[in-house]
Amino acid sequence: MTKTAGTLLAASEPKPVTVYNPGATSQLVLVADHAGNLLPRALGRLGLSESELERHIAWDIGIAEVGHLLADALDAILIRQNYSRLVIDCNRPPGSPASVPEISELIAIPGNVGLSEAAKAEREHQIFRPYHRAIEQELDRQHHIGRPTALIALHSFTPVFKGLARAMQAAVLYHRDPRLARQLLVLLRQEKDLIVGDNEPYFVSDTTDYTIPVHGERRGLPHVLVEIRQDLIADEPGQRKWAALLAQLLPEAYRQSVA
Repeated sequence: MTKTAGTLLAASEPKPVTVYNPGATSQLVLVADHAGNLLPRALGRLGLSESELERHIAWDIGIAEVGHLLADALDAILIRQNYSRLVIDCNRPPGSPASVPEISELIAIPGNVGLSEAAKAEREHQIFRPYHRAIEQELDRQHHIGRPTALIALHSFTPVFKGLARAMQAAVLYHRDPRLARQLLVLLRQEKDLIVGDNEPYFVSDTTDYTIPVHGERRGLPHVLVEIRQDLIADEPGQRKWAALLAQLLPEAYRQSVA
């Protein structure tokens, strides 16, 4: 039975995007595509248990807290998505198979099976587009006031994926323009006992990503996608540690990338 569109977000429900620290002075614009795991009431639980919705398949665990701490430390703006990536993934091109996933890792998502194109379009219209409009508006604002700007996409990754443990604690991802990523990689690898992936365990591409190709590459802005392993930022001490580290290294990496 094909599922069709209806009203997705009620007026009383949280907005799809939060803009934290608007009007900040930093040249670094922070974004978090998978910061939240909210579900619109109209979708129920997408056929999943509460425990599944707390797992990494639904969101980037710990990254919202790291983003807020980092924004405070840098006096930077943070633009974060509030709804689960299982509703619509805000770092996937709309219309791609991963945009509204029917399976994530090894878990089937019953509420995403058999969706009509109209239902998918409504998720895009009410969740995906407002988030990316907020990024566009901030980057336009930075350009209008003549402030050089870099785009920093914050993500976290699961320590075990499909049964395979990941030794790296962090990673930097990029595609056509490695300027900022390479500088940050060097600085991160200078930290004691830190294993940092270079375009692994993921990489950026036009088919698998949206935020960096559209807002970073098309505008010609320095950019990097930063990944942190989730067990390292699952509690407040870890979140503060990583926010402090990035607050120290990101401005220096940016300075070196544009020197």
